[in-house]
Amino acid sequence: MKQFSELISAIEITNKTNAKIAALVDYFKTAPEKDKLWLIALFTGKRPSRPVKTTLMKQWCMELTELPEWLFLESYSTVGDLGETIALLLPKPTHQLDLSLNEWMTELKALKPKSDSEKKAFVLEAWSGLHQQERLIFNKLIGGSFRIGVSKKTLVNSLAKLTNIDANQLMHSIIGKWDIDTISFEELINGSHINYDNSKPYPFCLAYALEKNLPELGKANDWMVEQKWDGIRGQIVKRNNEIYIWSRGEELVTTQFPELVEAVSNFKDDFVIDGEILAMKDSAVLLFNDLQKRLNRKSVTKKLLEDVPIGFYAYDILEFNGEDIRSQSFEERRTLLEKIFNSVVLPEQLKLSFLVEFTEWEELHAIRENSRAINSEGLMLKQKVSPYHTGRKKGDWWKWKVDPLTIDAVMIYAQKGSGRRSSKYTDYTFAVKKEDALVTVAKAYSGLTDKEITEISRWVNKNAIEKFGPVRTVKPELVFEIAFEGIALSNRHKSGVALRFPRISRWRRDKPVEEIDTIETVKQLITAP
Repeated sequence: MKQFSELISAIEITNKTNAKIAALVDYFKTAPEKDKLWLIALFTGKRPSRPVKTTLMKQWCMELTELPEWLFLESYSTVGDLGETIALLLPKPTHQLDLSLNEWMTELKALKPKSDSEKKAFVLEAWSGLHQQERLIFNKLIGGSFRIGVSKKTLVNSLAKLTNIDANQLMHSIIGKWDIDTISFEELINGSHINYDNSKPYPFCLAYALEKNLPELGKANDWMVEQKWDGIRGQIVKRNNEIYIWSRGEELVTTQFPELVEAVSNFKDDFVIDGEILAMKDSAVLLFNDLQKRLNRKSVTKKLLEDVPIGFYAYDILEFNGEDIRSQSFEERRTLLEKIFNSVVLPEQLKLSFLVEFTEWEELHAIRENSRAINSEGLMLKQKVSPYHTGRKKGDWWKWKVDPLTIDAVMIYAQKGSGRRSSKYTDYTFAVKKEDALVTVAKAYSGLTDKEITEISRWVNKNAIEKFGPVRTVKPELVFEIAFEGIALSNRHKSGVALRFPRISRWRRDKPVEEIDTIETVKQLITAP
Protein backbone atom coordinates (compact mmCIF):
# COMPACT_ATOMS: atom_id res chain seq x y z
CA MET A 1 0.00 0.00 0.00
CA LYS A 2 2.88 2.37 0.75
CA GLN A 3 4.14 2.27 -2.82
CA PHE A 4 0.65 2.78 -4.25
CA SER A 5 0.07 5.62 -1.79
CA GLU A 6 3.28 7.33 -2.90
CA LEU A 7 2.16 7.04 -6.53
CA ILE A 8 -1.21 8.65 -5.77
CA SER A 9 0.53 11.48 -3.90
CA ALA A 10 2.94 12.07 -6.79
CA ILE A 11 0.06 12.26 -9.26
CA GLU A 12 -2.10 14.51 -7.07
CA ILE A 13 0.53 17.23 -6.67
CA THR A 14 0.86 17.93 -10.39
CA ASN A 15 -1.45 18.92 -13.23
CA LYS A 16 1.18 18.14 -15.88
CA THR A 17 0.41 15.03 -17.91
CA ASN A 18 4.08 14.20 -18.52
CA ALA A 19 4.77 14.24 -14.77
CA LYS A 20 1.86 11.86 -14.17
CA ILE A 21 3.14 9.55 -16.90
CA ALA A 22 6.63 9.59 -15.37
CA ALA A 23 5.21 8.66 -11.94
CA LEU A 24 3.21 5.79 -13.46
CA VAL A 25 6.25 4.51 -15.37
CA ASP A 26 8.30 4.48 -12.14
CA TYR A 27 5.55 2.52 -10.42
CA PHE A 28 5.31 -0.06 -13.20
CA LYS A 29 9.09 -0.53 -13.12
CA THR A 30 9.21 -1.44 -9.44
CA ALA A 31 5.79 -2.62 -8.24
CA PRO A 32 5.00 -6.32 -7.71
CA GLU A 33 3.31 -8.15 -10.58
CA LYS A 34 -0.19 -8.31 -9.10
CA ASP A 35 -0.04 -4.72 -7.85
CA LYS A 36 0.59 -3.52 -11.41
CA LEU A 37 -2.41 -5.48 -12.63
CA TRP A 38 -4.62 -4.06 -9.88
CA LEU A 39 -3.53 -0.51 -10.74
CA ILE A 40 -4.64 -1.06 -14.34
CA ALA A 41 -7.91 -2.64 -13.19
CA LEU A 42 -8.70 0.20 -10.79
CA PHE A 43 -7.98 2.93 -13.35
CA THR A 44 -9.99 1.26 -16.13
CA GLY A 45 -13.20 0.56 -14.22
CA LYS A 46 -12.55 -3.11 -13.49
CA ARG A 47 -12.73 -2.85 -9.71
CA PRO A 48 -14.75 -5.49 -7.81
CA SER A 49 -18.20 -4.55 -6.55
CA ARG A 50 -18.33 -2.49 -3.35
CA PRO A 51 -17.95 -4.78 -0.30
CA VAL A 52 -19.08 -2.23 2.33
CA LYS A 53 -21.90 0.34 2.15
CA THR A 54 -20.84 3.96 2.56
CA THR A 55 -23.59 4.51 5.16
CA LEU A 56 -21.91 1.91 7.37
CA MET A 57 -18.49 3.52 6.97
CA LYS A 58 -19.97 6.87 7.94
CA GLN A 59 -21.68 5.30 10.98
CA TRP A 60 -18.51 3.51 12.14
CA CYS A 61 -16.47 6.71 11.79
CA MET A 62 -18.93 8.68 13.94
CA GLU A 63 -18.88 5.94 16.58
CA LEU A 64 -15.10 5.84 16.63
CA THR A 65 -14.66 9.62 16.78
CA GLU A 66 -17.76 10.24 18.95
CA LEU A 67 -18.80 13.03 16.60
CA PRO A 68 -22.46 14.08 16.29
CA GLU A 69 -23.94 13.62 12.85
CA TRP A 70 -24.32 17.36 12.23
CA LEU A 71 -20.58 17.91 12.76
CA PHE A 72 -19.69 14.95 10.53
CA LEU A 73 -21.97 16.30 7.78
CA GLU A 74 -20.48 19.78 8.17
CA SER A 75 -17.02 18.29 7.76
CA TYR A 76 -18.19 16.30 4.75
CA SER A 77 -19.63 19.45 3.20
CA THR A 78 -16.32 21.27 3.64
CA VAL A 79 -14.14 18.45 2.29
CA GLY A 80 -16.53 17.30 -0.42
CA ASP A 81 -15.41 13.65 -0.45
CA LEU A 82 -16.59 10.95 1.97
CA GLY A 83 -13.44 8.84 1.88
CA GLU A 84 -11.23 11.86 2.53
CA THR A 85 -13.54 13.16 5.28
CA ILE A 86 -13.30 9.86 7.16
CA ALA A 87 -9.51 9.72 6.70
CA LEU A 88 -9.16 13.23 8.16
CA LEU A 89 -11.48 12.65 11.15
CA LEU A 90 -10.11 9.33 12.39
CA PRO A 91 -7.75 9.28 15.38
CA LYS A 92 -4.06 8.55 14.92
CA PRO A 93 -3.15 4.94 14.06
CA THR A 94 -2.17 2.61 16.91
CA HIS A 95 0.05 0.35 14.79
CA GLN A 96 1.30 -0.08 11.24
CA LEU A 97 -0.15 -2.49 8.67
CA ASP A 98 2.09 -3.25 5.71
CA LEU A 99 0.09 -5.04 3.04
CA SER A 100 0.56 -4.78 -0.71
CA LEU A 101 -2.14 -3.42 -2.99
CA ASN A 102 -2.88 -6.96 -4.15
CA GLU A 103 -3.22 -8.21 -0.57
CA TRP A 104 -5.65 -5.40 0.28
CA MET A 105 -7.75 -6.05 -2.82
CA THR A 106 -7.82 -9.78 -2.11
CA GLU A 107 -9.02 -9.10 1.43
CA LEU A 108 -11.69 -6.68 0.20
CA LYS A 109 -13.00 -9.19 -2.37
CA ALA A 110 -13.28 -11.80 0.37
CA LEU A 111 -15.14 -9.29 2.58
CA LYS A 112 -18.17 -8.97 0.28
CA PRO A 113 -20.24 -11.97 1.55
CA LYS A 114 -19.42 -11.48 5.25
CA SER A 115 -21.71 -10.08 7.94
CA ASP A 116 -21.80 -6.39 8.87
CA SER A 117 -20.09 -7.12 12.19
CA GLU A 118 -17.25 -8.93 10.42
CA LYS A 119 -16.94 -6.09 7.93
CA LYS A 120 -16.82 -3.56 10.78
CA ALA A 121 -14.05 -5.43 12.56
CA PHE A 122 -11.99 -5.58 9.36
CA VAL A 123 -12.47 -1.90 8.48
CA LEU A 124 -11.72 -0.64 12.02
CA GLU A 125 -8.58 -2.75 12.14
CA ALA A 126 -7.47 -1.31 8.80
CA TRP A 127 -8.18 2.27 9.90
CA SER A 128 -6.18 1.82 13.10
CA GLY A 129 -3.18 0.47 11.17
CA LEU A 130 -2.93 3.02 8.36
CA HIS A 131 -1.77 6.61 8.21
CA GLN A 132 -3.99 9.38 6.82
CA GLN A 133 -3.07 9.11 3.12
CA GLU A 134 -3.18 5.29 3.25
CA ARG A 135 -6.58 5.44 4.98
CA LEU A 136 -7.88 7.66 2.21
CA ILE A 137 -6.70 5.16 -0.40
CA PHE A 138 -8.13 2.25 1.58
CA ASN A 139 -11.51 4.03 1.65
CA LYS A 140 -11.25 4.59 -2.11
CA LEU A 141 -10.43 0.92 -2.68
CA ILE A 142 -13.68 0.00 -0.97
CA GLY A 143 -15.68 1.80 -3.60
CA GLY A 144 -14.71 5.39 -4.26
CA SER A 145 -13.13 6.73 -7.44
CA PHE A 146 -9.60 8.06 -7.85
CA ARG A 147 -10.30 11.50 -9.28
CA ILE A 148 -6.69 12.45 -9.83
CA GLY A 149 -6.64 13.28 -13.51
CA VAL A 150 -5.45 9.91 -14.80
CA SER A 151 -7.47 9.04 -17.86
CA LYS A 152 -7.30 5.72 -19.67
CA LYS A 153 -5.24 7.48 -22.33
CA THR A 154 -2.72 8.74 -19.74
CA LEU A 155 -2.46 5.23 -18.32
CA VAL A 156 -1.95 3.76 -21.80
CA ASN A 157 0.67 6.37 -22.68
CA SER A 158 2.64 5.47 -19.55
CA LEU A 159 2.55 1.79 -20.53
CA ALA A 160 3.59 2.70 -24.08
CA LYS A 161 6.55 4.67 -22.74
CA LEU A 162 7.50 1.75 -20.50
CA THR A 163 7.22 -0.97 -23.15
CA ASN A 164 7.46 0.76 -26.57
CA ILE A 165 4.27 -1.11 -27.52
CA ASP A 166 1.77 0.69 -29.77
CA ALA A 167 -0.64 2.76 -27.64
CA ASN A 168 -3.75 1.58 -29.50
CA GLN A 169 -2.74 -2.04 -29.00
CA LEU A 170 -2.29 -1.39 -25.28
CA MET A 171 -5.68 0.31 -25.14
CA HIS A 172 -7.29 -2.75 -26.70
CA SER A 173 -5.40 -5.04 -24.32
CA ILE A 174 -6.36 -3.34 -21.07
CA ILE A 175 -9.95 -2.48 -22.08
CA GLY A 176 -10.61 -5.99 -23.38
CA LYS A 177 -11.78 -8.90 -21.28
CA TRP A 178 -9.15 -10.24 -18.89
CA ASP A 179 -9.05 -11.84 -15.47
CA ILE A 180 -6.57 -10.59 -12.92
CA ASP A 181 -6.31 -14.07 -11.41
CA THR A 182 -5.34 -15.82 -14.64
CA ILE A 183 -3.20 -13.33 -16.58
CA SER A 184 0.31 -11.98 -16.02
CA PHE A 185 1.36 -8.37 -16.51
CA GLU A 186 3.49 -9.34 -19.53
CA GLU A 187 0.62 -11.30 -21.08
CA LEU A 188 -1.73 -8.35 -20.57
CA ILE A 189 0.43 -5.65 -22.13
CA ASN A 190 1.50 -7.92 -25.00
CA GLY A 191 -2.13 -8.69 -25.77
CA SER A 192 -1.99 -12.46 -25.47
CA HIS A 193 -5.77 -12.45 -24.85
CA ILE A 194 -6.66 -10.41 -27.97
CA ASN A 195 -6.07 -10.32 -31.73
CA TYR A 196 -4.99 -6.73 -32.20
CA ASP A 197 -4.67 -7.03 -35.98
CA ASN A 198 -8.45 -7.36 -36.18
CA SER A 199 -9.15 -4.21 -34.19
CA LYS A 200 -6.33 -1.81 -35.07
CA PRO A 201 -7.68 1.69 -35.92
CA TYR A 202 -6.05 4.50 -37.88
CA PRO A 203 -5.04 7.95 -36.60
CA PHE A 204 -7.92 10.36 -37.18
CA CYS A 205 -7.75 13.06 -39.84
CA LEU A 206 -8.59 16.36 -38.14
CA ALA A 207 -9.70 19.75 -39.43
CA TYR A 208 -8.70 23.31 -38.64
CA ALA A 209 -11.24 26.02 -37.88
CA LEU A 210 -11.92 28.04 -41.03
CA GLU A 211 -9.69 31.11 -41.05
CA LYS A 212 -10.27 32.38 -44.60
CA ASN A 213 -13.08 33.88 -46.59
CA LEU A 214 -14.77 31.18 -48.66
CA PRO A 215 -13.68 32.53 -52.08
CA GLU A 216 -10.04 32.27 -50.93
CA LEU A 217 -10.43 28.47 -50.89
CA GLY A 218 -10.62 28.43 -54.69
CA LYS A 219 -13.36 27.07 -56.88
CA ALA A 220 -16.48 25.91 -55.08
CA ASN A 221 -16.65 22.90 -57.38
CA ASP A 222 -13.37 21.59 -55.92
CA TRP A 223 -14.96 21.07 -52.52
CA MET A 224 -17.50 18.79 -50.84
CA VAL A 225 -19.48 20.06 -47.85
CA GLU A 226 -21.15 18.11 -45.02
CA GLN A 227 -22.89 18.97 -41.79
CA LYS A 228 -20.65 19.04 -38.73
CA TRP A 229 -22.57 16.94 -36.23
CA ASP A 230 -22.29 17.39 -32.47
CA GLY A 231 -21.51 13.88 -31.25
CA ILE A 232 -18.31 11.93 -30.68
CA ARG A 233 -16.03 11.02 -33.55
CA GLY A 234 -15.57 7.30 -34.01
CA GLN A 235 -14.04 4.63 -36.22
CA ILE A 236 -15.90 1.39 -36.80
CA VAL A 237 -13.49 -1.43 -37.61
CA LYS A 238 -14.90 -4.59 -39.23
CA ARG A 239 -12.35 -7.31 -39.92
CA ASN A 240 -12.61 -11.10 -40.06
CA ASN A 241 -16.13 -11.15 -38.61
CA GLU A 242 -15.06 -9.03 -35.64
CA ILE A 243 -16.32 -5.48 -35.00
CA TYR A 244 -14.68 -2.79 -32.88
CA ILE A 245 -15.53 0.86 -32.25
CA TRP A 246 -12.85 3.40 -31.33
CA SER A 247 -13.38 6.97 -30.14
CA ARG A 248 -11.22 9.84 -31.29
CA GLY A 249 -9.74 9.80 -27.80
CA GLU A 250 -8.24 6.39 -28.71
CA GLU A 251 -10.53 4.50 -26.38
CA LEU A 252 -12.23 1.24 -27.30
CA VAL A 253 -15.96 1.88 -26.80
CA THR A 254 -17.48 -1.15 -28.54
CA THR A 255 -19.49 -2.35 -25.55
CA GLN A 256 -21.12 1.07 -25.11
CA PHE A 257 -22.88 0.91 -28.49
CA PRO A 258 -24.21 -2.62 -29.08
CA GLU A 259 -26.77 -1.42 -31.66
CA LEU A 260 -23.96 -0.18 -33.91
CA VAL A 261 -22.20 -3.52 -33.69
CA GLU A 262 -25.40 -5.27 -34.71
CA ALA A 263 -26.02 -2.82 -37.56
CA VAL A 264 -22.53 -3.19 -39.05
CA SER A 265 -22.72 -6.98 -38.93
CA ASN A 266 -25.14 -6.81 -41.90
CA PHE A 267 -22.30 -5.92 -44.28
CA LYS A 268 -20.42 -8.71 -46.06
CA ASP A 269 -17.28 -6.65 -46.73
CA ASP A 270 -14.59 -5.69 -44.26
CA PHE A 271 -13.81 -2.01 -43.76
CA VAL A 272 -12.78 0.80 -41.45
CA ILE A 273 -15.17 3.75 -41.59
CA ASP A 274 -14.89 7.14 -39.93
CA GLY A 275 -17.92 9.03 -38.74
CA GLU A 276 -19.92 10.52 -35.89
CA ILE A 277 -21.63 8.64 -33.07
CA LEU A 278 -24.88 10.44 -32.26
CA ALA A 279 -28.03 10.06 -30.22
CA MET A 280 -30.74 9.61 -32.87
CA LYS A 281 -34.46 8.94 -32.77
CA ASP A 282 -36.82 8.62 -35.73
CA SER A 283 -33.91 9.56 -38.01
CA ALA A 284 -33.48 12.91 -36.23
CA VAL A 285 -30.25 13.85 -34.46
CA LEU A 286 -30.76 14.53 -30.75
CA LEU A 287 -28.77 16.91 -28.59
CA PHE A 288 -25.35 16.11 -27.18
CA ASN A 289 -26.98 16.30 -23.76
CA ASP A 290 -28.91 13.13 -24.71
CA LEU A 291 -25.78 11.38 -26.00
CA GLN A 292 -24.03 11.97 -22.69
CA LYS A 293 -26.48 9.56 -21.03
CA ARG A 294 -24.94 6.76 -23.09
CA LEU A 295 -21.26 7.58 -22.61
CA ASN A 296 -18.87 5.71 -20.29
CA ARG A 297 -21.40 3.07 -19.32
CA LYS A 298 -20.11 -0.27 -18.04
CA SER A 299 -23.37 -1.84 -19.14
CA VAL A 300 -26.24 -0.58 -21.28
CA THR A 301 -29.72 -1.43 -20.01
CA LYS A 302 -32.65 -2.23 -22.26
CA LYS A 303 -34.39 0.93 -21.05
CA LEU A 304 -31.39 3.09 -21.95
CA LEU A 305 -31.23 1.50 -25.40
CA GLU A 306 -34.87 2.45 -25.90
CA ASP A 307 -34.69 5.93 -24.36
CA VAL A 308 -31.46 7.04 -26.07
CA PRO A 309 -30.94 5.07 -29.29
CA ILE A 310 -27.59 5.55 -30.99
CA GLY A 311 -26.87 6.19 -34.66
CA PHE A 312 -23.78 6.66 -36.79
CA TYR A 313 -23.25 9.12 -39.65
CA ALA A 314 -20.47 7.71 -41.86
CA TYR A 315 -18.09 10.36 -43.26
CA ASP A 316 -15.25 8.42 -44.79
CA ILE A 317 -13.75 5.00 -45.48
CA LEU A 318 -10.09 4.31 -44.68
CA GLU A 319 -9.75 0.61 -45.42
CA PHE A 320 -11.67 -1.77 -47.67
CA ASN A 321 -11.28 -5.56 -47.57
CA GLY A 322 -7.84 -5.30 -46.02
CA GLU A 323 -6.50 -2.52 -48.30
CA ASP A 324 -5.46 0.83 -46.81
CA ILE A 325 -7.06 3.42 -49.11
CA ARG A 326 -6.29 6.61 -47.19
CA SER A 327 -4.03 7.86 -50.00
CA GLN A 328 -6.95 7.94 -52.43
CA SER A 329 -8.77 11.22 -52.89
CA PHE A 330 -11.73 12.08 -50.71
CA GLU A 331 -13.94 12.03 -53.80
CA GLU A 332 -12.84 8.46 -54.61
CA ARG A 333 -13.29 7.29 -51.04
CA ARG A 334 -16.71 8.90 -50.88
CA THR A 335 -17.78 7.11 -54.07
CA LEU A 336 -16.72 3.77 -52.58
CA LEU A 337 -18.50 4.53 -49.31
CA GLU A 338 -21.71 5.28 -51.19
CA LYS A 339 -21.39 2.03 -53.15
CA ILE A 340 -20.97 0.00 -49.94
CA PHE A 341 -23.89 1.67 -48.19
CA ASN A 342 -26.12 1.25 -51.22
CA SER A 343 -25.33 -2.47 -51.40
CA VAL A 344 -27.44 -3.33 -48.33
CA VAL A 345 -30.70 -2.30 -46.76
CA LEU A 346 -29.34 0.12 -44.19
CA PRO A 347 -30.55 -0.33 -40.63
CA GLU A 348 -31.93 2.79 -38.95
CA GLN A 349 -28.75 3.19 -36.90
CA LEU A 350 -26.45 3.68 -39.90
CA LYS A 351 -26.59 6.65 -42.24
CA LEU A 352 -24.38 8.06 -44.92
CA SER A 353 -23.49 11.66 -44.15
CA PHE A 354 -25.36 13.68 -46.76
CA LEU A 355 -23.51 16.17 -48.92
CA VAL A 356 -24.71 19.76 -48.99
CA GLU A 357 -25.79 20.78 -52.47
CA PHE A 358 -24.38 24.13 -53.63
CA THR A 359 -22.83 25.70 -56.69
CA GLU A 360 -21.59 29.04 -55.32
CA TRP A 361 -19.86 29.81 -52.02
CA GLU A 362 -22.49 32.40 -51.08
CA GLU A 363 -25.15 29.71 -50.81
CA LEU A 364 -23.40 28.16 -47.80
CA HIS A 365 -23.92 31.11 -45.47
CA ALA A 366 -27.65 30.54 -45.07
CA ILE A 367 -27.18 26.76 -44.79
CA ARG A 368 -24.61 27.22 -42.03
CA GLU A 369 -26.81 29.65 -40.12
CA ASN A 370 -29.63 27.09 -40.13
CA SER A 371 -27.42 24.36 -38.64
CA ARG A 372 -28.77 24.56 -35.10
CA ALA A 373 -32.27 23.83 -36.35
CA ILE A 374 -31.09 20.26 -37.09
CA ASN A 375 -28.75 20.05 -34.05
CA SER A 376 -25.65 20.53 -36.19
CA GLU A 377 -22.61 22.61 -35.17
CA GLY A 378 -22.03 24.01 -38.63
CA LEU A 379 -20.36 22.75 -41.79
CA MET A 380 -17.33 20.68 -42.79
CA LEU A 381 -15.52 21.70 -45.97
CA LYS A 382 -13.37 18.97 -47.58
CA GLN A 383 -11.27 19.33 -50.71
CA LYS A 384 -12.18 16.63 -53.23
CA VAL A 385 -8.56 15.70 -53.96
CA SER A 386 -7.50 15.43 -50.30
CA PRO A 387 -6.13 12.16 -48.92
CA TYR A 388 -6.99 11.03 -45.40
CA HIS A 389 -4.19 12.68 -43.43
CA THR A 390 -2.79 11.62 -40.08
CA GLY A 391 -3.75 14.36 -37.63
CA ARG A 392 -4.14 17.94 -38.87
CA LYS A 393 -2.89 19.36 -42.17
CA LYS A 394 -3.96 22.89 -42.89
CA GLY A 395 -5.73 23.50 -46.16
CA ASP A 396 -7.59 20.28 -47.04
CA TRP A 397 -10.30 20.06 -44.36
CA TRP A 398 -11.94 23.00 -42.61
CA LYS A 399 -14.61 23.16 -39.91
CA TRP A 400 -16.92 26.16 -40.16
CA LYS A 401 -18.95 26.25 -36.97
CA VAL A 402 -21.88 28.53 -36.25
CA ASP A 403 -21.18 31.43 -33.92
CA PRO A 404 -21.70 30.52 -30.25
CA LEU A 405 -24.84 31.45 -28.36
CA THR A 406 -24.42 34.03 -25.61
CA ILE A 407 -26.21 35.25 -22.50
CA ASP A 408 -25.44 37.84 -19.86
CA ALA A 409 -25.23 36.41 -16.33
CA VAL A 410 -24.02 37.46 -12.90
CA MET A 411 -21.35 35.68 -10.88
CA ILE A 412 -22.66 34.32 -7.57
CA TYR A 413 -19.99 31.77 -6.52
CA ALA A 414 -16.21 31.65 -6.87
CA GLN A 415 -13.74 28.87 -6.17
CA LYS A 416 -9.94 28.80 -6.19
CA GLY A 417 -8.12 27.02 -8.98
CA SER A 418 -5.36 24.40 -8.84
CA GLY A 419 -1.64 24.32 -9.57
CA ARG A 420 -0.12 27.73 -10.24
CA ARG A 421 -3.56 29.34 -9.85
CA SER A 422 -4.37 27.78 -6.48
CA SER A 423 -4.09 31.16 -4.75
CA LYS A 424 -6.64 32.83 -7.05
CA TYR A 425 -10.33 32.43 -7.71
CA THR A 426 -10.58 31.01 -11.22
CA ASP A 427 -13.74 28.86 -11.23
CA TYR A 428 -17.04 30.70 -11.26
CA THR A 429 -20.76 29.95 -11.10
CA PHE A 430 -23.18 32.23 -12.93
CA ALA A 431 -26.87 32.93 -12.55
CA VAL A 432 -29.71 34.61 -14.43
CA LYS A 433 -32.95 36.12 -13.16
CA LYS A 434 -35.96 34.00 -12.30
CA GLU A 435 -38.78 36.27 -11.19
CA ASP A 436 -37.40 38.11 -8.15
CA ALA A 437 -34.57 35.63 -7.49
CA LEU A 438 -31.44 34.27 -9.16
CA VAL A 439 -30.98 30.74 -10.49
CA THR A 440 -27.64 29.16 -11.40
CA VAL A 441 -27.26 28.47 -15.09
CA ALA A 442 -23.59 27.68 -15.77
CA LYS A 443 -20.11 27.13 -14.40
CA ALA A 444 -17.08 28.40 -16.29
CA TYR A 445 -13.35 28.79 -15.72
CA SER A 446 -11.92 29.88 -19.07
CA GLY A 447 -11.97 33.04 -21.12
CA LEU A 448 -10.37 35.61 -18.81
CA THR A 449 -6.85 37.03 -18.87
CA ASP A 450 -4.49 36.57 -15.93
CA LYS A 451 -4.88 40.26 -15.16
CA GLU A 452 -8.68 39.95 -15.02
CA ILE A 453 -8.45 36.85 -12.81
CA THR A 454 -6.19 38.71 -10.37
CA GLU A 455 -8.63 41.64 -10.27
CA ILE A 456 -11.62 39.36 -9.71
CA SER A 457 -9.80 37.45 -6.97
CA ARG A 458 -9.17 40.66 -5.06
CA TRP A 459 -12.82 41.58 -5.49
CA VAL A 460 -13.95 38.16 -4.19
CA ASN A 461 -11.79 38.51 -1.08
CA LYS A 462 -13.51 41.81 -0.30
CA ASN A 463 -17.05 40.81 -1.27
CA ALA A 464 -17.46 37.21 -0.12
CA ILE A 465 -20.69 36.67 1.82
CA GLU A 466 -20.56 32.99 2.84
CA LYS A 467 -18.04 30.17 2.83
CA PHE A 468 -18.79 26.57 1.84
CA GLY A 469 -15.48 24.71 1.97
CA PRO A 470 -13.42 26.09 -0.96
CA VAL A 471 -16.42 27.93 -2.43
CA ARG A 472 -17.30 31.58 -1.70
CA THR A 473 -20.72 33.11 -2.15
CA VAL A 474 -20.24 36.64 -3.47
CA LYS A 475 -22.38 39.71 -3.91
CA PRO A 476 -24.25 39.42 -7.24
CA GLU A 477 -22.63 42.42 -8.90
CA LEU A 478 -20.16 41.29 -11.59
CA VAL A 479 -21.79 40.64 -14.97
CA PHE A 480 -20.24 38.46 -17.69
CA GLU A 481 -21.16 37.41 -21.19
CA ILE A 482 -21.23 33.61 -21.27
CA ALA A 483 -20.75 31.86 -24.62
CA PHE A 484 -21.78 28.25 -25.28
CA GLU A 485 -22.26 25.85 -28.18
CA GLY A 486 -25.73 24.53 -27.41
CA ILE A 487 -28.53 24.41 -24.89
CA ALA A 488 -31.05 21.78 -23.83
CA LEU A 489 -33.77 21.27 -21.26
CA SER A 490 -32.49 19.33 -18.25
CA ASN A 491 -34.18 17.91 -15.16
CA ARG A 492 -30.79 17.58 -13.47
CA HIS A 493 -30.23 21.32 -13.23
CA LYS A 494 -32.15 23.70 -10.99
CA SER A 495 -32.51 26.19 -13.82
CA GLY A 496 -34.07 23.53 -16.04
CA VAL A 497 -31.43 23.96 -18.75
CA ALA A 498 -27.94 22.63 -19.51
CA LEU A 499 -25.40 24.63 -21.53
CA ARG A 500 -22.88 22.93 -23.82
CA PHE A 501 -19.24 24.06 -23.37
CA PRO A 502 -19.91 27.27 -21.41
CA ARG A 503 -17.03 29.74 -21.19
CA ILE A 504 -16.59 33.41 -20.41
CA SER A 505 -16.75 35.53 -23.54
CA ARG A 506 -16.10 38.86 -21.85
CA TRP A 507 -16.46 40.78 -18.62
CA ARG A 508 -19.40 43.16 -19.03
CA ARG A 509 -18.20 46.05 -16.89
CA ASP A 510 -20.65 48.24 -18.79
CA LYS A 511 -23.75 46.26 -17.79
CA PRO A 512 -25.56 46.49 -14.42
CA VAL A 513 -26.94 43.33 -12.83
CA GLU A 514 -30.49 44.55 -13.44
CA GLU A 515 -29.94 43.95 -17.16
CA ILE A 516 -28.83 40.32 -17.08
CA ASP A 517 -30.88 37.70 -18.92
CA THR A 518 -33.88 35.95 -17.43
CA ILE A 519 -34.36 32.19 -17.43
CA GLU A 520 -37.24 32.74 -19.86
CA THR A 521 -34.98 34.46 -22.43
CA VAL A 522 -32.37 31.73 -21.95
CA LYS A 523 -34.92 28.98 -22.65
CA GLN A 524 -35.99 30.77 -25.82
CA LEU A 525 -32.57 29.92 -27.25
CA ILE A 526 -33.46 26.22 -27.22
CA THR A 527 -35.74 26.57 -30.22
CA ALA A 528 -33.88 29.45 -31.84
CA PRO A 529 -32.41 28.51 -35.24
